[in-house]
Amino acid sequence: MLDKLCVKNFALIDELEVDLGGGLNVLSGETGAGKSIIIGSLNFVLGGKADKDIIKSGCDFTEVSALIYIGSDEIRERLRECDINIEEDNYILIKRSFNTSGKSLCRINGSMATVGLLREVSSYLVDIHGQHDHQSLLDTKSHIVMLDKLCADSLAEPMAKLSALYSEYKDVSAKLREIDRSDRDVQDKIDLYKYQINEIEAAHLKAGEDEELNDRKNILLSSEKLKISIARCLEALSRSDNSALDNLGIAVSEYENISAIDESQYEILESLNDCYSILEDAVKSIRSYEDSMEYDPSELDEIEERLQIIYELKKKYGSTIEAVNSYLDKISQKLSDIENSEALALEYGEKKKKLKKQILEVCGDITEIRKAAAADIGKKIEDTLKELSMENARFSIAVAPKDKFDEKGSDAVEFMISANKGESLKPLSKIASGGEMSRVMLALKTVLADVDNIDTFIFDEIDAGISGRTAQKVAEKMCRLARSHQIICITHLPQIAAMADNNYLIEKNDNNLSTVTNIVELSGDKVYNELARLIGGAEITDATMDAAREMKIMADRLKGE
Repeated sequence: MLDKLCVKNFALIDELEVDLGGGLNVLSGETGAGKSIIIGSLNFVLGGKADKDIIKSGCDFTEVSALIYIGSDEIRERLRECDINIEEDNYILIKRSFNTSGKSLCRINGSMATVGLLREVSSYLVDIHGQHDHQSLLDTKSHIVMLDKLCADSLAEPMAKLSALYSEYKDVSAKLREIDRSDRDVQDKIDLYKYQINEIEAAHLKAGEDEELNDRKNILLSSEKLKISIARCLEALSRSDNSALDNLGIAVSEYENISAIDESQYEILESLNDCYSILEDAVKSIRSYEDSMEYDPSELDEIEERLQIIYELKKKYGSTIEAVNSYLDKISQKLSDIENSEALALEYGEKKKKLKKQILEVCGDITEIRKAAAADIGKKIEDTLKELSMENARFSIAVAPKDKFDEKGSDAVEFMISANKGESLKPLSKIASGGEMSRVMLALKTVLADVDNIDTFIFDEIDAGISGRTAQKVAEKMCRLARSHQIICITHLPQIAAMADNNYLIEKNDNNLSTVTNIVELSGDKVYNELARLIGGAEITDATMDAAREMKIMADRLKGE
């Protein structure tokens, strides 16, 4: 639910803050007062397009914030999947700014966000319908989406099955396309793969070989330095007249005499013996290492040549020896596939036929579910249209087969309507009346409300082209819809304004410097005054005030039923 809207430097708005309530929120005002600006600011903060014209004249930037309460566990989970952190109070704060340099900055709960993420998040929270937004109903591609949403539970299992089968079908089709090449193309690939395989296999690469060779190379390049250090080490440990090994041997001998007299020193003697043994072993190892330093001068050349081979292969086929060997396995399989292409073509062809048969069976199940749902939903929408003073309307959802299938099945779905008695059902796009289209939109939203987790619906003058008794019916339907959703409606009709749970007046004020749009919440007599203005126009008389009071009393009575 949209709890609070804060707007700064947006079009004619200097600074505005409004708290919105649950149920039906009605925004009204004089023509040109800036009602569309309020909707524009909402569209902006929810991820709509932005340009410099939205920034108030004389200002460098505009900023809009929306505080939204998330009441649905499912929506909260969807937002978490978008990496949106939901606080314990279940509120999120969306803030967006735009400056004269064309830079847009978006934040969700204080964290930076892209406009794309903002749009995705907003699509779960708020549904906006303007007086021209019903054009989306003319796009038949949206019809199957709406129908599937209304029978999502029944479709869940077959659609999941179709998704898996269709994915496998595309993979098999891609493999068949790979096999189905010209002879010249196939032969070129065979020659290339054979050359690459021979080149890699001839090298007999071993995992970690390059590291071992580099280590050996470094030793060989430093051999003279190593020899000098080894000689000095052995000189100090064992080869000099005063070597460490000789001195330690003397110490051991003397401590044997000491421990023979004082047994408490026996442990020290053992430690000295251990030291002597360790040092003696170390000297043997160093001598062995010294002997190993003899090498064939050509060894370094051989290592360099081997490393160059490995370098060239890694440059062509992978950054590591493991990657090169992995590439070898990959192209070996590809070569095998090509060389066995005739057999593979038969295998994949049969598999494709089998998958197609399975897909068509699942598509048939999906079609039956859609047709059953279409009949039921079409009847509900038709009944709702009759409640909206379209007594002779007939509404149907046509589900017809397509020439091909995709991840949504094999159906073409289109909304059909007959608005008047005696007329045949025609595509929704044939409706000419904006008022009729507005009522179709409201009827659809009413039926969708049962399965729609979106808390907030915003209607921007979709009551255009209707009045009188029809306006009353529309008002009653919006009132019922507001029992399960927050409705924000901009209207010029007193019948809808009278049904509001919360009334707001949008007004435009002129001062010496500029024109400013503002919004105020109405209560008490101010509600009657606004209803009277909507009923009678600029001049408010006692009669229009009486009519306003009566309309409000009747509306409150209907809301209580």
